[in-house]
Amino acid sequence: MDANARGGLFGCFASLQDPRMDRTKLHPLDSMLAIAIMAVISGADGPTQIADFAREKFGWLKTLIHLPNGVPSHDTFGRVLSMLDPEGFERCLLQWVASLVDASGQQALHIDGKTLRHSFDKASSTAAVHMVSVWASKAQLALTQLATDDKSNEITTVPRLLDMVVLHGAVVTLDAMGCQSEIARQITEGGGDYILAVKDNQPALHADLKLLFDEAIESNFDGMGYDRCEQVDKGHGRIETRRLWITRDVDWLREQGKWSKLRGAICVESVRQVLDPAGGQPKTTVTRRYYITSLDHRDRGKDAAFFAGLIRDHWSIENQLHWSLDVTFGDDASRLREGYAAENMSRLRRLALNLLKQEKASKLSLPRKRLKATWSTDYMLKVLKTRN
Repeated sequence: MDANARGGLFGCFASLQDPRMDRTKLHPLDSMLAIAIMAVISGADGPTQIADFAREKFGWLKTLIHLPNGVPSHDTFGRVLSMLDPEGFERCLLQWVASLVDASGQQALHIDGKTLRHSFDKASSTAAVHMVSVWASKAQLALTQLATDDKSNEITTVPRLLDMVVLHGAVVTLDAMGCQSEIARQITEGGGDYILAVKDNQPALHADLKLLFDEAIESNFDGMGYDRCEQVDKGHGRIETRRLWITRDVDWLREQGKWSKLRGAICVESVRQVLDPAGGQPKTTVTRRYYITSLDHRDRGKDAAFFAGLIRDHWSIENQLHWSLDVTFGDDASRLREGYAAENMSRLRRLALNLLKQEKASKLSLPRKRLKATWSTDYMLKVLKTRN
């Protein structure tokens, strides 16, 4: 591979330990990973199609990477992916991704998980792989991800993820599963701030926040300092009004001292009206969600609209990462089950998504970018060297 690409993305694999015995190392590990990345960009969804890609592109590939013994077989690709240390592989990818993140300004890091539903093995009673990811919404990049045994273990996986990313100056958002006092402390001790969704897994805190906002909204926050914003969306036969209130009046919360640097409580109310085509009364539903934060809404630039934007941005991990991985890359449909193959292939898909998103010169959809990379070797190289 040329100097730019090797010094950028592929140079990150230099420290990755090859899991094979010496006598079976017929194909260099970095060359195999380079092929796998290009194949996944081009649409491959597993070892067999990666090997197919390598055979079809062999004449071109051997001018770019070291292939002393020809094309690896699909069994070789499958064996390497199933044996490759997933956390070592992740650290290599994080090294590259971190170089793309603009360090200027405040970063919003959103953490959420998704299950590779078809990775379960009924015969061996092996649970499906559950991946927890960190999404940087400003950079439009999936920074890192780790696997956990099941969704309940997100609580133990999140601290490991936080150890891998730069928290200083970042705002970390988590759903209710991550609303844990130790996680809040880890974020603030790392120099970051948090916005944590609060639900019934923190029963005392949830009950206090509900009581606080029920009374405050009814009394128009009489005697309380607060800020608020409102947004109305119309379309597709519905009207949705979203209101956010934030207050620093948190000293009376029973567990106030449990949460590191707690400075604010937030309520988000969604009023959804579904219009009746026959002209009858619209069907209206009202829901309220609650959050705590270490940020102060009185700081410059941190009004209620700022918090509403961060909370809405949290769901960009679903719309722009998880949805793209499932719909464009077939992440959820993968049936790989041997060893670490499922989670390592998921990492390759995430890397391919990052590369394609960072190639901004071509105003094409992700599926069209994948096709173009398959047809044009020049475009493939452009994608690989994005921002390097």
